[in-house]
Amino acid sequence: MEAQEVVAVNRSPRGTGDEDAPVLITEAAPSYEDEHAARKRKYMLMMGMRFPCLVLAGIFYHTWWLALLFIVISIPLPWVAVLIANDRPPRKPEKVNRYQRNAKAIEHREHHIIDG
Repeated sequence: MEAQEVVAVNRSPRGTGDEDAPVLITEAAPSYEDEHAARKRKYMLMMGMRFPCLVLAGIFYHTWWLALLFIVISIPLPWVAVLIANDRPPRKPEKVNRYQRNAKAIEHREHHIIDG
């Protein structure tokens, strides 16, 4: 859930069809608070899955392989949750609409040189 700051400063001058697409004027990463909140949500979700796995293992104790599966799933969850919560998300390559001005060509014509 990355949020980029996008500001429309000018329309696309080339007429490529994305006249309504805003132009990105910053490459700022999401704020630390937003990123931290997303990591906390992931951690709480993964840790919240551990208790139901243990309860399901107790419910299915008559089917030993299913109970064992739920226990095996619940064992690495705290370790994985901590790893994910402490790691920053990778930076995604993104195709952005950046403002590009039209290049102006130098006038090409014959110039008369006057010798004095």
